[in-house]
Amino acid sequence: MVKEGYKFGVPPLVLGGILFAIRWYWAGGVLIFLGLFVFYFFRDPERAIPAGEDNIVSPADGRVVEISDEAFDAVAGQRVSIFLAVWNVHIQRAPVAGRIADVVYRPGKFYGAFRGKASQLNEQNIIYIDSPHGRVVFKQIAGAIARRVLCWKSKSETVALGERVGMIRFGSRVDVWLPAATQVVVRRGQNVKGGESILAKWNSTE
Repeated sequence: MVKEGYKFGVPPLVLGGILFAIRWYWAGGVLIFLGLFVFYFFRDPERAIPAGEDNIVSPADGRVVEISDEAFDAVAGQRVSIFLAVWNVHIQRAPVAGRIADVVYRPGKFYGAFRGKASQLNEQNIIYIDSPHGRVVFKQIAGAIARRVLCWKSKSETVALGERVGMIRFGSRVDVWLPAATQVVVRRGQNVKGGESILAKWNSTE
């Protein structure tokens, strides 16, 4: 579990126990349930990272809600958008191995993460990773409930494939921009696991 989970989970558990002791059972039960849910939300399971230098893995758990042709910084490519429900694991992982070229924070709105305009207008961290094959960019995007995006890595750090890089609290969206030298292998509506599900592959000719 992410250490931050104790900060949010322990207080309602303690207060719930106190309310139970004085026979305020309903209120105590609600707080205990809330504390246990927080621990569940901040879980951080290990993942089996797939071998293969041409693999690009999903940076997040969730459901693929959009795959579209989209240029990024005037470079042709595709965008894959993943929606994270509150019951998904909310740790983000590096989709490729390489060096973090930049981490850019953009303040913004808090539209529902399932809405397409959240990709451009919501608060987000934009993480650029330069791999041996090329650049991949992904965004940690806040939603209507998730109002805190956390990146644990900094510019110039190196990351391994599937390495933990950050977290978004309570329901959110992650976008991945892939250059034209890749082939997307997931489909819209598919459920994926961060660091484990293969999202795309680098073309063998590159």
